Amino acid sequence: MTAHEDVRPLDPATDRRSASAFWRYWTASTISGTGDAITTVALPLVAVGVLHASSLQVSFLTAAQYAAWIAIGLPAGVIVQRLPLRGTQVAMDLVRAAALVSVPVAAAFGVLHLAQLVLVALVIGLATVLFDVGNSTFLPSIVSKEELTARNSLTSASVSATQLGGPSLGGLLVQIFGGALTLVFDVVSYVVSAVLLRTLPRPAPVRSGGPAESMAGQIKEGWRFVTHHKVIRPCVAAATLANFTCGAFMALLPVFLVRTLGTPAGLVGVLIAMEGLGSLLGATLTPRLAGRIGSARTILASTLFGASLALLMPLAGSGWGLLLFALGNLCFGASIVVLSILTRTHRQTVTPPELLPRVMATVRFISWGAVPFGALTAGATASALGNRGALWLICALAFLTPLAVWTSGIRRMRDLT
Repeated sequence: MTAHEDVRPLDPATDRRSASAFWRYWTASTISGTGDAITTVALPLVAVGVLHASSLQVSFLTAAQYAAWIAIGLPAGVIVQRLPLRGTQVAMDLVRAAALVSVPVAAAFGVLHLAQLVLVALVIGLATVLFDVGNSTFLPSIVSKEELTARNSLTSASVSATQLGGPSLGGLLVQIFGGALTLVFDVVSYVVSAVLLRTLPRPAPVRSGGPAESMAGQIKEGWRFVTHHKVIRPCVAAATLANFTCGAFMALLPVFLVRTLGTPAGLVGVLIAMEGLGSLLGATLTPRLAGRIGSARTILASTLFGASLALLMPLAGSGWGLLLFALGNLCFGASIVVLSILTRTHRQTVTPPELLPRVMATVRFISWGAVPFGALTAGATASALGNRGALWLICALAFLTPLAVWTSGIRRMRDLT
């Protein structure tokens, strides 16, 4: 199928099949995302509450999960391209379910150890790498190019909604059932996601080059496209710096709330969920903002806005002072999702179909590979400066994200395209 054929109007029957496929795709992602959001709160609380882990030890969990992008991020695009896409998605859901269920089992027998949590986080991370690259490739195969921004916004809004409700639900479930048993909810979500994805149509295989083309050659081709593209390159730089900050927040914020501010588990989930509320607002507003002022200008404004308001978090105190934390987390989350939606849509639109899996993998390798470094930086800094001092430093580093786009050619553009 040619690029022109990809954007032809669909006949009604085809349109209905496409819509049905998208909604099954969306449902699977939303259910799985809800489980992931629960685990975002539950897993660190298992480490803190059951194993009495330090800030640095908690940072190992985040680092292990996202280190997978460094380990297999680049070849992930080639792997996904060579394997049956739908089957790979289903298999990765089941692998993650199997790894995560080992935690409540070990806790039930009293043999849970921090090393097991780190190993589980690593296995989940490796499976997530392949799953996420496949998911980004799957969506353009079931919707037209004209629908991508709207569908990406809807998907991001759903992710944001799960980030809003999931952590709050996770904190409540931890108080009721304990951290280890709460993880069973995420296990179930992976299984349900696998069942739904199994019903999707098989995307047509995409091949580039001849069978003799090496994996290294295919990886290099995707890398070259990303690093030489005048718009994608600075967008990836901004995403990388943003993910460094996000990794630091993921490792530091639960410990900051519990140990520095003395926040109960249920309220920890609500406060972390403010990022999800911000993401939901950002995803809802993104199409309107991009249409009114342009996608490039929206990115320039939102990244600066998010970094500035993040400074409210280290100012937070107990009681009513937690509102400062909530507002800062909300605004930062909104800015990140705006950047994510607009840059992802741009990549999906301008990248040739035969390069898309490798381009998405390259971008994820570079940008998500920064997450473990952010997590470890936060953990090490907290050991030296204390949790609040480390949070001030990370919030200051958040300004590197707007710096990346404001010093690039994007500053002179209205739209990324």
